[in-house]
Amino acid sequence: MTAKITFDSDRCKGCELCAAVCPKHIVALDKSRLNRKGYHPASVTDMAACIGCASCAKICPDSVITVEKF
Repeated sequence: MTAKITFDSDRCKGCELCAAVCPKHIVALDKSRLNRKGYHPASVTDMAACIGCASCAKICPDSVITVEKF
């Protein structure tokens, strides 16, 4: 199964809850950029390693993560 994760980066607060619950440790803050609120947004470092568990999306307090499985 292949999965695709997308983030609404401009709404991300950089709380890192998504990174903390990722079983594959592939979600991290993107320290190379800031969103319009001034936070480093979360992103996936290795999309091919994603198992589509959606733990990141479930824990996100602002619902900025979408997980698609196909």
